[in-house]
Amino acid sequence: MIDVQDAGTKRTALREPRLSRAVLGMGSSGLREVMEIASRPGVLSFAVGLPATDLFPREALAAGTAHALRTEPAALQYTLPLRELKEEIVRIMALRGVRCRPEQVFLTSGAQQAMDLLSHLLLDPGGQVVLEEAIYDGIRIAVRRFEPRILTVPTSGDCGIDVDAVAALLSGGARPAFLYLIPESHNPLGASLPLESRQRLAQLARDYRMPLLEDDTYGLLGDAERTLPALRAFEEDWVYYIGSFAKILAPALRVGWTVVPESLIPRLSMLKHAADVDTASIGHRAVAAYLAAGHLPGHLETLRREYRRRRDAMLAALAAHMPAGTRWNRPEAGFYLWVELPRSWDATALLRVAAESEQVAFAPGEAFAATDAASIRHCLRLSFGNCSPERIEEGARRLGRALSRFTPAA
Repeated sequence: MIDVQDAGTKRTALREPRLSRAVLGMGSSGLREVMEIASRPGVLSFAVGLPATDLFPREALAAGTAHALRTEPAALQYTLPLRELKEEIVRIMALRGVRCRPEQVFLTSGAQQAMDLLSHLLLDPGGQVVLEEAIYDGIRIAVRRFEPRILTVPTSGDCGIDVDAVAALLSGGARPAFLYLIPESHNPLGASLPLESRQRLAQLARDYRMPLLEDDTYGLLGDAERTLPALRAFEEDWVYYIGSFAKILAPALRVGWTVVPESLIPRLSMLKHAADVDTASIGHRAVAAYLAAGHLPGHLETLRREYRRRRDAMLAALAAHMPAGTRWNRPEAGFYLWVELPRSWDATALLRVAAESEQVAFAPGEAFAATDAASIRHCLRLSFGNCSPERIEEGARRLGRALSRFTPAA
């Protein structure tokens, strides 16, 4: 007699494929786990880097989409990447001090896809990659399938990546496929690189023929007169710029770009074709119409003013509610503050206490560790982009109470 339950178990096992080593080795995303905690009902979240929903230019984007659907028969068809959008991006790049041509602009489905495609383009399995000790989780996901050797360099919330450490790695014989970094309004640290550091990194890239993947997702949110030029402004051949409309228009549009040497565009096109057929989306057309109508300059001023107001609200709230022994930086722009607790504290353990006892959430430093989290386990990232000043004040008050009742492990 056949055991029905046993037979069912065997059938289930037979239906499960043998997964690739690359997928099995990818593990999980620390930030996705944080998001699950932060999305619980009633939790006031500083955890996720969301732009302000109330600042999305919905009406203007809707008008651009409607115009494309009404006047362009190919708007919903398979088509080549949209040159009109590339031309608009060339003008946007000038705002970041970068001169380029449409032929050097490659359109992507957001900055994350740009990281993924450039990793496929440059990185061999088992190759070397240089990352900051604390870095955006998305780049680790993009490279993990290649099982790379990750070389880390120190970084700080005050001045960003340690350029001396990068130079020491290279002079010591390291030959990475690329160095990924966020020079402006760093995620998670909030830091912006000084001018000298940008110039030295550009020189190192030239001297060692090392591509720099410059993630400038937040670069347009800084004060136009005070923000330094993008890294690519100092080096055209070895700095590969990554941009996105996620934080300045809306994430769901899934519109980003990379600026690279023109010779690499055909290879990127083949990689993107394998991923999503490399066709212009309706989102690309909506963004192109929005930009052509001249809406962006005024919208950027609104974003800068409002995010500055929210940053200042968080700085004031932290000063009012954080206990002695904690410190934080003052970012020039972007969405994030980096908070350092006493060295013996574990921010991941604190998150559980804060979410359960005070219904407030943040992203612990461990979620951003390139490799070993020991040096940043006592740190946390606070995101203020999607919170009103009133919510920021309330969240800081809750966080202060959670800190006061948290007992660090001995």
